[in-house]
Formats: sequence, C-alpha cells, structure tokens
Amino acid sequence: MTTSAPPPQAPQQRRSRARTILPLAVAAWAVLEIWLLTVVARAAGGFTVLLLLVAGFVFGAMAVKRAGRSAWRSLAESMQPAAGTGPAEDGAREKGGQGAGLAMLGGLLLMVPGFLSDAVGLLCLFPPTQALLRKAGGRALDRRRAAYDPGTLGDLFQQARTADEQLRIHRPDGKVIQGEVVERDGDVSGNDENPGSRR
Repeated sequence: MTTSAPPPQAPQQRRSRARTILPLAVAAWAVLEIWLLTVVARAAGGFTVLLLLVAGFVFGAMAVKRAGRSAWRSLAESMQPAAGTGPAEDGAREKGGQGAGLAMLGGLLLMVPGFLSDAVGLLCLFPPTQALLRKAGGRALDRRRAAYDPGTLGDLFQQARTADEQLRIHRPDGKVIQGEVVERDGDVSGNDENPGSRR
C-alpha cells in the first residue's frame, strides 16, 4: 500500500472589499427597484408605471444628447487658441465639462428602468445638487491624486521596461543572455523577403 502526499494547494488570494461588496450592492439595488415598481404599480396601476418608465427613458435620452453636445462644444472651444483667456475662463470651461459628465450620468440613470435610479439621475441633473456632487467628486479625486502619484510618462515607461526584464529573467528555462544582436552586412534587407533562408 502506497501513500502519497496531498497535491500542493495554491495560496488563496484574498478578495478585495470592493469586489465583495459591489455585487451585493447591485443585487440589493435591483431588489429595491423591483419592490418599488410593484408598490407603485399596486397604488397607481401598471399602465401608469409603464408611462413613467417610458417618460424617464425619453427624458434621459434627451439629457444624454444635450450633455453630449455640451461636452463636444466644450472640447471644441478648448482646442481652439483663444487670445486673452484667463484662469476664470479656464475654470468655467472645466466646470462645464464636469457638469456635462454629471448630466450624462444623470441621463443614463434616468434611462435605466426603476424609480430609485430615476431619483439619483434627477439629483445629478438638478443644478444645486449637481454643484454639490461636483465639489464632492473633485475633493475625492484630489485625495486620490495625493495618495497616488504615478509620476511622468518616462517613469511609467521605465517601470514597464523593468517589469518586462524581470519577466524574461524568470522564464522556466532561466536562460537570459544580455547583449546586442549584430547583423552581418546585407542580412537584414536580403532575409526580410525570404525569412526561411536564415540559419
């Protein structure tokens, strides 16, 4: 009778909190939306709920279209060289771009069937609450930027190059020879047409 050791098990990776909570939050949101739809359908009737959902979709599509035009206009204005633009005009232009993003999000939420998403979408479209959401989002982005400084594009390229070298070093055969490849005269142009002739 032979006994063997159990096969080695890979170490378990811990799931991040967001990956655990996000599916539960989406499921809770869907259950709440369905419950609200049934409550309103019992109180006002199914036809009324259908009309409200269609109106929300149409109004949301109009809001998305308007926000898209506003964002496109803001982009076109920012690409054109303007003489005498100051920080005040740049701030207004940036605020317009963020407002268009929130308006687009609000329109998309209105297009999603359900009353809770409609309420959140209206909050994104209503100017006073839109300003509050813009300020809160700006503060959150500033905190994220302060916590994570990616550096310049050159730093990112250097990190990618280092990671690529590390991956090459840790290949299964472990054979890495650092150096340069020198082509003999005429090999490059002659062998590109007929790659099978290389030895």
